[in-house]
Amino acid sequence: MKGFVYISTVIIAIFLCFGCDVTQRNNSQSFDNIVYEPRHASGFEIAQDEAENRLIRVTRPWQGDAIVEQTLAVFSDAESIGGYQGQYIVGSAGRVVCMSSSHVAMLDAIGVVDCVVGVSGKDYIMNPAIVQNDGVVDVGYDSNLDYEALLSVHPDLVLMYGVTAENSAVTAKLRELNIPYLYLGDYTEQSPLGKAEWVVAVAEIMGCRERGEEVFRAIEGRYNAVRESVDMAQRPKVMFNLPYQDVWYMPSDDSYMVRLIEDAGGEYIFKGENPTGGSRGISLEEALYLVGRADKWLNVGQVSTMAELYSVAPHFVNSAVVKRGEVYNNNRRKSQGGGSDFWESAIVRPDVVLQDLVNVMRGTGELYYYHKLN
Repeated sequence: MKGFVYISTVIIAIFLCFGCDVTQRNNSQSFDNIVYEPRHASGFEIAQDEAENRLIRVTRPWQGDAIVEQTLAVFSDAESIGGYQGQYIVGSAGRVVCMSSSHVAMLDAIGVVDCVVGVSGKDYIMNPAIVQNDGVVDVGYDSNLDYEALLSVHPDLVLMYGVTAENSAVTAKLRELNIPYLYLGDYTEQSPLGKAEWVVAVAEIMGCRERGEEVFRAIEGRYNAVRESVDMAQRPKVMFNLPYQDVWYMPSDDSYMVRLIEDAGGEYIFKGENPTGGSRGISLEEALYLVGRADKWLNVGQVSTMAELYSVAPHFVNSAVVKRGEVYNNNRRKSQGGGSDFWESAIVRPDVVLQDLVNVMRGTGELYYYHKLN
């Protein structure tokens, strides 16, 4: 009897020790050495364990104030996986499916766009390496993913895009198919350089983080050079947007576009009325008042000409800013399917966007993403 108790105790002890090890590998706590902490981005970090396996930890993968952690471990070899049961890849990703066009731009920036084997909405992509490559398949959208097409390209990883929460039906299916995934939160960043810095996280996944850091340093240097060249003495007042479903939304002072305008030497006409917390709806009457005071009017929905603007916003045709022709939109570069390069490559070219806006504020110079409505 004593022998049975002793053997049972030993077995339980071994099981407990093994269970502790598995738990540690499951919850990613062993990745406690931060090897990359962003200077501008707020939604990710890169850590490693004692064996120098890496972990990309995403803390803001979609909109909202809640901290929701998503992770992807990058193990050096199969033996290092141990009992880890989270999302992981071994070595680096050589075949990637991108659910957002911004992911394509980041891969292109670090020179590995040829690793893209699938995209969501190929007709909306601008990148010629994707458009002209028949081997890159369109895997569909969100809940309507074409899993047969997805499996046909044998991806090492799917880079996901979330709006307000994880699409649990899709991620459950990806786990069933044994296809690793990671939600990226680049679009949630409000800092222009913060958005661009996600190129480092993507570079880690692709096994070239040093290249990613080099690319980002160059982006940062160019952006700061443009910003430091701006004459802040004359600051035109800037109005944004058109109504969406009968509501005119104005961005907060800490938003992506307002930060760009401030860096470009403009003054946000709604500044101080909505300091933080995302966009705020205003009435048509208030919008009429603000447009009437604006020196520049930007990001006017999907319109490309003054005639289109007159059609969708007839109440504003007599505003001084319209009569002066100081209305600009960021849809100069569009794909055949109507996709906007502003929401694709501009994420890794904030310096080009900033130069555009400097030229808009000055009323001189060539434009790349923006154009003046005629």
